[in-house]
Amino acid sequence: MSMIQNKRGTIAILTGGGDVPGLNPAIRAITIRALREGYRVLGIRRGWAGLIEIDRDHPENDSGFVLELSEEAVNRVGRTGGTFLHTSRTRPSHVPQAYVPAHLRDKYTAEMNDLTPEVLANIGHLGIDYLIPIGGDDTLSYGVRLHQEGVKVIAVPKTMDNDVPGTDYCIGFSTCVTRTIEMTHALRTSAGSHERFLVIEVFGRYAGFTALLPTMAGAANRCVIPEFPFDIELLTELLVKDRRTNPSRYSVVLVSEGAKIAGMSEMVFAGEEADAYGHKKLGGVGDLISERLRVLSPKYNGGRRINAINQRLGYLVRCGDPDALDSIVPMAFGNLALDLILEGISGRLVAVRNGRYDNVPIDVVTSRKKVIDVGRHYLPERLRPKYEKFENKPVFIMTGDY
Repeated sequence: MSMIQNKRGTIAILTGGGDVPGLNPAIRAITIRALREGYRVLGIRRGWAGLIEIDRDHPENDSGFVLELSEEAVNRVGRTGGTFLHTSRTRPSHVPQAYVPAHLRDKYTAEMNDLTPEVLANIGHLGIDYLIPIGGDDTLSYGVRLHQEGVKVIAVPKTMDNDVPGTDYCIGFSTCVTRTIEMTHALRTSAGSHERFLVIEVFGRYAGFTALLPTMAGAANRCVIPEFPFDIELLTELLVKDRRTNPSRYSVVLVSEGAKIAGMSEMVFAGEEADAYGHKKLGGVGDLISERLRVLSPKYNGGRRINAINQRLGYLVRCGDPDALDSIVPMAFGNLALDLILEGISGRLVAVRNGRYDNVPIDVVTSRKKVIDVGRHYLPERLRPKYEKFENKPVFIMTGDY
C-alpha cells in the first residue's frame, strides 16, 4: 500500500440494516477515491455491531471486526450484490442485556443499555477521522446521534423502500423495482393459465414506493400501500372487473408489506420478536388479502369463486447483482462523500434532489418520515397511481417530496 495513505487520516465505512444490491459498489467507490486522495480506509464489519464488539484491552482481536481496505480487495467485490463487510440491525444506543458483548457485561447490566460511550472510545482507539455509514433511516439515525456527539459523519442512503428523507433516491431501490416488475410479469403466465387473482407482496413498511412505481410502470392493475388503509370490498370489486376485461382472465395487485385493510388496528407481522429498532418482522398481509379476495369474489363474479396465486417476493429482490442504476449511483454517492471530506465538511447526507446529486444536513434523517403524498400520487377510489402532471417531476415520479 502507498506510503501517502496515512498522511490525511483514516476513513471508516460500515453497512447496516438489510442488504441491498449496490452496497459493494459504494464501498468500492469510497475506498478507491479515498486511497488515491491519501487516506487510510477501514471497513467495520457487521454494521454498528462492529463498533461495540471491539475490545480495547485486547487489540489483537480487532481483526474480527475491522478490515484494512485496499483497491485489490474492493475491486474483487465491487460488481457484486450484498455487502462483503456484512451487516446487522444493532443499534448501540439500545442494546438488550443478552446482546451486550461479553467483555462489557460487568459494566452494562441494565435490561436495555446505551453503549455509545464504547462506540466513541472505539472510534478513538481506531484513529477514525471520518465515519461513513451506509444504511436506511434506522441505521443513519444512529449516525445522527454520533454527529451530535462530535463524530465527523457522512451518511449514504440505502434502502429497498426508498424512504430515507432528504433524497429522491436510495441505493437498492432501482434493483428492487426492476426485479418486482420482472417477477410480476413472469408470474402472469401462471395467473393467466389458472384465471386467478395474482397477489404479490413487496417491501414497504411505512412507504409504498415499491408497490406504486411498478404499478405505474404497468406491472399490476392495482396496488395497496401503507399510506392509505383500503377497503377490501372495493379491491375485490376492482380486481374482478380487471379480470373480466382481460382476455387471459386474470388480474394483479401489488401489496406493500405495511398495507392495512380499513379497520385493522395494526400491520400484519410474521412474529412477535422485535429488532434493535423496535420493528417486528412484517409478512403475511398478502396471505390475508388473498383469502379475503377468495371469500368475497362470488359477490362480484356472479356467485362464482375466484382463487388467487399469492407470492411474497421478499429476499428475491434483495439478492444478486445490482442493476445499472444501482451500480452508477453508489459510485457517485461514494465520490460525493469524498468531495465533502476533502472540503472538511461533515454532518451531511449525500443525496439526489430533483435529478441532481447534492448533499443535505444529516439531521433530515430523523426529522420526518418519507412517505407517498396520497393526494398527489394515489387514487384511493381506484387503488392505483395517478397518471397526470408529469412535467418537472423527478425520474422516479413521486420520490421528490420533502
